[in-house]
Amino acid sequence: MPDYLLLNGKKFFLDEIQHYSFRESIPLNGYEAKTLEFCKNWLQGVQEFPVQTSGSTGVPKLLELQRDRMEASAQRTLRIFDLKPEDRVLVCMNTDYIAGMMMLVRGLVGNLHMTIIEPIGNPLANVDPEANFDFIAMVPLQLQTILEQTPEKVTKLNQMKAILLGGAPVGAQLEKLVQVLEVPVYQSYGMTETISHIAVRRLNGDERTDYYTAPPEVRLGLDERGCLTIAAEVTGGETLVTNDLVHLLDEHTFRWIGRADNTINSGGVKVQLEKVEAALGEALTQLGMARRYFAAALPDETLGERLIAVLEGSPLTEVEEENLKGKLSETLTKYEIPKQLGYLPRLPETASGKLDRRGGMALL
Repeated sequence: MPDYLLLNGKKFFLDEIQHYSFRESIPLNGYEAKTLEFCKNWLQGVQEFPVQTSGSTGVPKLLELQRDRMEASAQRTLRIFDLKPEDRVLVCMNTDYIAGMMMLVRGLVGNLHMTIIEPIGNPLANVDPEANFDFIAMVPLQLQTILEQTPEKVTKLNQMKAILLGGAPVGAQLEKLVQVLEVPVYQSYGMTETISHIAVRRLNGDERTDYYTAPPEVRLGLDERGCLTIAAEVTGGETLVTNDLVHLLDEHTFRWIGRADNTINSGGVKVQLEKVEAALGEALTQLGMARRYFAAALPDETLGERLIAVLEGSPLTEVEEENLKGKLSETLTKYEIPKQLGYLPRLPETASGKLDRRGGMALL
């Protein structure tokens, strides 16, 4: 079984982590110290762990997660992706937040070889080029960066058992790019409160689907708004009510529509921002203008809320804007087409790597 992990290229043995006996002998930066502190607490049997929510959909808050529920979540991931002792995983998401933290738990619970790096746009850029991995979890932008900037890494990716994406929606450009991969690529559904993912959907290959599937031990339902409810061991058997509008096929399968708080009312017509964003991504890709974006609303005296889209990068020309709106009209109603476009040099992100819609609107 692995008796050490690699953190930013430094080797730390688990027994010294457990007793934190390397503090003076190996210089640590803040990220390394916090990551090792979590591993130490886990190895020492601590029963509760504080974790901050990302703040991408509301005010960030601190939650206390119980060890047995974290173990149950880790065991589910190990089972779903057939991860075995001594398999090799790359931990490249922020370990202060649930996605990165649970990669550490999976490694420790599953006796996996862990290579841990600080989060960067291209996670394969600074690791040993000879290193091979069986599993990696990333935000969509990280995988898109790998495929666009270092296409020679496709061979390395195809040697893995699976790639798991989370933390943000997968755009049309990335969904197109992953079709070249042989390795199964999955998008996850979950949140801090569910201790990482409770359902996944396949993005590529013959098993590609629009629906998320949860394992048998996770029970799904709907509330009166049409929002998903979840009951599982990670919720202590209690029913967690989410703010996610879904189409529920059965108690284990659903299609995600969007967040209830991302439904705006423009001139008396309800518009779902996620639907607009999906069409926007597809249109930009088809027009060869792929860039990051989000949809949002501004107060409007006449309409109540005015739908806008914010694009990353330099402004489009008038002709390009008209072409974009024309392409959007093929899949959206006139009420769902943004009334205006805004531009920012770079769209802000939360500390966990998610696109920060609220921060972007504040900058705009």
